Formats: sequence, C-alpha cells, structure tokens
Amino acid sequence: MAEQKMLRVTQVKSQIGRKYDQEQTLKSLGLGRIGKTHDIVDNESVRGMIFKVKHLITVEEL
Repeated sequence: MAEQKMLRVTQVKSQIGRKYDQEQTLKSLGLGRIGKTHDIVDNESVRGMIFKVKHLITVEEL
C-alpha cells in the first residue's frame, strides 16, 4: 500500500477580523490559535482549504 503524503500546517496570523468562512476553514484544518500546528493528509480538498487561508498559515511537506 502506498504511503500517503502529509502536510504540516501552522497558523501564523490571527483569525480576528477575517471573514466567517475563513474562520471556519481554519477550524476544519484543526487550527484556531497562532502557533498551533496540525498534520493532515495531502489531498485536493485540503489543498483547496489551504489556498483559501494561505495568507494566515505556513505549510510544510512531510
């Protein structure tokens, strides 16, 4: 079975003052505070969420 690629997503900017859908996208990525990190599987839906909030997070491939 092929190993899945993983992404490490870290929130670097605040969600205060952002649109509601961006706040909810951060929550669905497992984030919510500055400095919080979450490892998630790399797929198309996650890439879409990352694109939506790319100005608030940093992404590393694992």
